[in-house]
Amino acid sequence: MEILGIGPSELFFIVVIALILLGPKDMQKAGRTLGKWLRQVVTSDGWKLFQQTSREIQNLPTRLMREASLDELNKEIKDIQKDVSGSIGAVQKDLRSVQSIPIGNPQPPQADELKRPAVSEPENTILSSPPPPASDEDKNA
Repeated sequence: MEILGIGPSELFFIVVIALILLGPKDMQKAGRTLGKWLRQVVTSDGWKLFQQTSREIQNLPTRLMREASLDELNKEIKDIQKDVSGSIGAVQKDLRSVQSIPIGNPQPPQADELKRPAVSEPENTILSSPPPPASDEDKNA
C-alpha cells in the first residue's frame, strides 16, 4: 500500500529521521501541522479535480477501446441488417411465386420444365389404322 507514492518502509524511514531531528516534543507539533495541511489539501477542490483527471487518464485506454469496438459493432450490425432485409425480400418473393401455383398442382414446376418449350398437341387427333380391305362378301351385298 502506497500513500502519495511512499511505501511502508519509506514512511518508517522518514518517521525515524524526523524523530531524530525534531525530538519527541516537537514531533507532536509537526504531526499536527502536517495533519492539518494534508486535510486542507485533500478536501480542496483542486485535489478533487486532480483525482478526477487522474481517473480519467487511467480509464482513457479502456474507454477508447470500448468506443472503437462499439463503432465496429454498429457497422457489423448494419451489415447484418442489410443481409437480413435482403434475405427477407428474397423469401417473400419466393413465397409469392409459390402462392401463385394452382392448387391442383401441388408441386412447383422443376427448373428443367421451365426451360423446355411447351409442345402443343392437337386436341381431337385420333390415330387409327386404315380400314381393312373390302372382302368379296361385302361387295355382293
